[in-house]
Amino acid sequence: RDGKKITVVDIPKLIGIGYFNATTKGILDAAAELGNVDAKTDGPTKANIDEQITFIDNYITAGVNGIRFAANDPVAIAPVLKKALEKGINVVGYDANSTPDARQWFVNQAQFNGIAKALVDQMATEIGEESAFAIVTSTFTTPNQARWIAEMAAYQAKCHPKMQWLETVEAQEDNILSFNQATTLINKYGDDLKGILGMTSVATPASADAVTQAGKCGKVAVVGLATPNAMKPYVGADCVKSVVLWNPVDLGYAAAYVLRAAADGTLA
Repeated sequence: RDGKKITVVDIPKLIGIGYFNATTKGILDAAAELGNVDAKTDGPTKANIDEQITFIDNYITAGVNGIRFAANDPVAIAPVLKKALEKGINVVGYDANSTPDARQWFVNQAQFNGIAKALVDQMATEIGEESAFAIVTSTFTTPNQARWIAEMAAYQAKCHPKMQWLETVEAQEDNILSFNQATTLINKYGDDLKGILGMTSVATPASADAVTQAGKCGKVAVVGLATPNAMKPYVGADCVKSVVLWNPVDLGYAAAYVLRAAADGTLA
């Protein structure tokens, strides 16, 4: 496919949230620059691996030249990606990986231990070395968040050993469920809970909203990964001190160029 026009679909964990809107912008910017890539984003409206697999399978049947994905589950997604590879479709992951044998390349947004260090250090700064925190994540099997949490556990045990990690709860990258989970943590642990860590761009603002509505601003710190626009009202109200994020537009842009290079045969 060297130099030839290709049709490529991006199938992220879910569509309709700010984070993947941003990666899509990067993908479309790159496609416009390249001039020989017809790019689109499609996928489920919830972070559901079964629905994501169905979307990928449908695009294999439709006959696209390339598939870009951010996996909801690294193992469950592998068979359908291998099917795409067997059909001669170029497959590139970004944001959240599959098993390595199910794709050609993976574009990682940042080092796993770097993200872990940034989150734990910021939480320690805000709540102190001997306070307790909890985590709201997507699912325990989502590959990027699972790896970050594992790295966080190792780093926290080594560098902030007196901090207490109370619990990690799932929220499916759903705004209402994230809010409810954060509210449950606030009610469950009371004054013992000094911080909530959001592992997704949905969980972090929802947790900040839960803290705000519980009247706990200044008493429960919210630290996490989120887009600037989603966190702006909570930072402006001084309920959130800082947010951690890479540039998702650049991530999508890089992933688009990697898939083009894979199609051209210039990556080896």
